Amino acid sequence: MSAPKPNNHERVMKEEDFIISKTDTSGKITYCNEIFMDMAMMTEEELLGKSHKIVRHPNMPKAIFKLLWDRVQNKEEIFAYVKNLSADCGFYWVFANVTASYDDNGKIIGYYSVRRKPNPKAIETIKPLYAEMLRLEKNNGINVSMDYLTNVLKEEGVSYDEFIAKIQN
Repeated sequence: MSAPKPNNHERVMKEEDFIISKTDTSGKITYCNEIFMDMAMMTEEELLGKSHKIVRHPNMPKAIFKLLWDRVQNKEEIFAYVKNLSADCGFYWVFANVTASYDDNGKIIGYYSVRRKPNPKAIETIKPLYAEMLRLEKNNGINVSMDYLTNVLKEEGVSYDEFIAKIQN
């Protein structure tokens, strides 16, 4: 069975919408709110217990997810722009905040993500960046893509967090 072929149908979040999900430590969805189900065009039964990759759009650089996982597994929060795939093979952009969830002893027991509508101007900045990262990944791997992101940030004279915050405002 081949992977679904994405189309150019964009779904746009409302300003007041918040997509919320929780996962276990391996990234399997343990909770999803109604807005997540609506945007993904999937039922709770189709999402719960599945890897969060179920909504991963193929046009997302793997390096962004590596950065995300490295940060949250190190007990750091992260903000990121993510292009997600909906069940109709359309897409929707989110501005995601991901943090770890802890037990009473401070051990990571899962992850919590809140996504909201991204600033459209930020997406216009992110699209060419992600396109180049994706091109580099396909030809040279994730590390080269990550190096490219690091160099872009160095040229801008900002950290990743500063860059993301700057383009969202």
